[in-house]
Amino acid sequence: MNDNFSRRMGARVHGGVRGGALHLSHLKMPRLAAPVRRALVGALCAWWAASGAWAADVAPASGAHVASGAVQHAPVHPASKPAASGASAALGAAPSHAASQAASTVAASAASAPVHASVASAASGVAGASGAPAASSAPSASAALAASGPPVLTLPVHPALTPEEATEATRRALEMRKVFARDVNRRLRVPPAEQRAYGVRLQAALEEKDLGALAGEFVVLVDRSANVQALFIYFRALPQDPWLMIGASPVATGRPGEFDHFLTPLGVFEHTPMNMDFRAEGTMNQNNIRGYGRRDMRIYDLGWVDGERGWGKGGYSQMRFQMHATDPDRLEPLLGIRHSKGCVRIPSTLNAFIDHYGILDAEYQALVDSGRSLWVLHSDREITPWAGRFIVVVDSERKTRPAWSPAPGSKVRAKVPAGADTAD
Repeated sequence: MNDNFSRRMGARVHGGVRGGALHLSHLKMPRLAAPVRRALVGALCAWWAASGAWAADVAPASGAHVASGAVQHAPVHPASKPAASGASAALGAAPSHAASQAASTVAASAASAPVHASVASAASGVAGASGAPAASSAPSASAALAASGPPVLTLPVHPALTPEEATEATRRALEMRKVFARDVNRRLRVPPAEQRAYGVRLQAALEEKDLGALAGEFVVLVDRSANVQALFIYFRALPQDPWLMIGASPVATGRPGEFDHFLTPLGVFEHTPMNMDFRAEGTMNQNNIRGYGRRDMRIYDLGWVDGERGWGKGGYSQMRFQMHATDPDRLEPLLGIRHSKGCVRIPSTLNAFIDHYGILDAEYQALVDSGRSLWVLHSDREITPWAGRFIVVVDSERKTRPAWSPAPGSKVRAKVPAGADTAD
């Protein structure tokens, strides 16, 4: 995080706190009896501690990211977006059902967000000035979040479709394949058999969380296997239908072996305004790396999760889990190998595709439909009628590298900049 941003946000990154500390040296105490003095000092200390706890509880959600990199907390003009021409056929009508069912649930989640953000703020404040350790451990947050347990995932309810309606919805949703091929420059050519196999893996992961009947919305699947490192977007119209792939791209997940590096967590994660997204400022960290990518790239924040430590004796700690772009010039060519601190790094054009078409914005759109204005959403976005909310991470544990998911070449690896794996 750069110093100008630190001052603008009112945060002391080196001290790990927001604002300044309270100093009592200037308070002149009258000469009172020792018991009275002790009572007054005790009361002052209690008031100080209580006021600090209250300040943490009312910290805004954006405060959770003060120490996780140079980010934007005010509307900006988009730097670049996918071309809008030709997408209308795939997008179809206004997303009436994609968001309406979750409005009340999301509103309740958003109302409680500051409480969770206060824990996140306290934990992320201890990060150093490198400007990017979003996926770092948070001992102070761990105990508080562990007490509440993992969030309960609820199966979204969509309007029932007739077979004819389902066929038409599938046809229109699959039109997004053309949009994906046009807008995303780093793509993987996954064979049909592999597409079906990953659809089966996706279904198994959803069933583990009682979401086996999920349908009618897009889902993002990530394979963290060291020999794959890929992201897939899937869709199906009805629960009995097979999952159909829209597109795939290389990613970079957590690389174990160094301090503060986590394995990217497995499971099903909900993208919700309870952990409000934010946008990158595009500034450099101390290693001259744009950890969150170029200006205006969206950071998809999935909140605090239990992450498996990739250093020392292992075990689990709380980490801030995010999916985001990376430095387009120095790190994006390395996508396809494990190279992050635990987050999922994605290509910038894929970031813009997911953002512009609202692939994961079902719950964000529910707030918009209820009358809320969210600065993080661009006004010219073209949200799909099948906006989803779930990111699923699996590990295929492949022993060899498939030809359809090639690793970066030796020339690219030879140009890895210093500190490249500490950028998130």
